[in-house]
Amino acid sequence: MSRQPIRVLFICMGNICRSPMAEALFRHHAAAKGLGSAFEIDSAGTGGWHAGERPDSRMRETAASGGIELDGAARQVVPEDLTRFDYILCMDRDNQRDVEQLGQSTASVELMLAYHSDDATLDVPDPYYGGGDGFMRVFSLLHESTSRFLETLREQHDLTP
Repeated sequence: MSRQPIRVLFICMGNICRSPMAEALFRHHAAAKGLGSAFEIDSAGTGGWHAGERPDSRMRETAASGGIELDGAARQVVPEDLTRFDYILCMDRDNQRDVEQLGQSTASVELMLAYHSDDATLDVPDPYYGGGDGFMRVFSLLHESTSRFLETLREQHDLTP
């Protein structure tokens, strides 16, 4: 008997920097553990300004420098996502509030950095208006937190390759 995929959605503001990076890193970690088929993975933004656009070129360059391919097109989160996905990981508290205001959710809506070892850090900083070091900081934060989130799901759902 095959299992339904676990559906995971990553959320940021415009869906061109942080959430596509989290999506790509989580996909990378799942594949490396032989668990890629256990998941349906997507990302979205709370705003629709960048809908249809590729991820930010600076974030794509940062991802490539870490051996991660960043592709896809931005989309805006919709109320149906709240019941379609099992887990919704928000990059910051504003994103989480915006998602929660969309309506009743059957998904677990959490902050991405709840899975990071630095307890003092709650929000993944938005690197959009900053320099290259901000993109590397986001990559580092998301690399660890997506890996730890995957391990949590692996244990909770008894996932094996």
